[in-house]
Amino acid sequence: MKLDVINLDGGTAGSVDLSDDLFGLEPRADILHRVVRWQRNNAQAGTHKVKTRSETSYSTKKIYRQKGTGGARHGDRNAPIFRKGGIYKGPTPRSHGHELTKKFRKLGLKHALSAKAKAGELVVIENADAEGKTSALAKQVKNLGWKRALIIDGATVNEGFAQAARNIEGLDILPSMGANVYDILKRDTLVLTKAAVEALEARLK
Repeated sequence: MKLDVINLDGGTAGSVDLSDDLFGLEPRADILHRVVRWQRNNAQAGTHKVKTRSETSYSTKKIYRQKGTGGARHGDRNAPIFRKGGIYKGPTPRSHGHELTKKFRKLGLKHALSAKAKAGELVVIENADAEGKTSALAKQVKNLGWKRALIIDGATVNEGFAQAARNIEGLDILPSMGANVYDILKRDTLVLTKAAVEALEARLK
């Protein structure tokens, strides 16, 4: 498929051929869901923790005699039935991550790119260069109508552009190796440089 290439000032800069293997697939929600779930689970800290009865700070002395009180038998105040006692089978630190094959992760990225292309939310620009001036870049982004955009560059991100984009709300920038399904789907507009298109096609072939 062919797509027009633009400059950051809105001018045209020719066109580019996009591979149908990356941008022409019929997006499948089940594939995208599995990859996003894998990403989010791997990112989850898993540091939640409660104290068990062996970790609470009450005395371990028997609170009253076993027989003759008319009440239930109890050992110490750390038991789960008492207020501020230990928690029974509560959460402990663990990893929430699970495995997903590299082949399936690649497929998910292809479907994410295809989903943006099919929805008309894919833009290709000549390059992502700037002199580090946030005000100038913010004006260009506003004129282009990008409110929540992800810009993916080639192997590296232009330092001046990254500096200019740092304080613009709703604008993220990543190198091509950082391209991932969650960030692509999270933003309304996906912006690729020509270098990013070449890098992604080489990475996902």
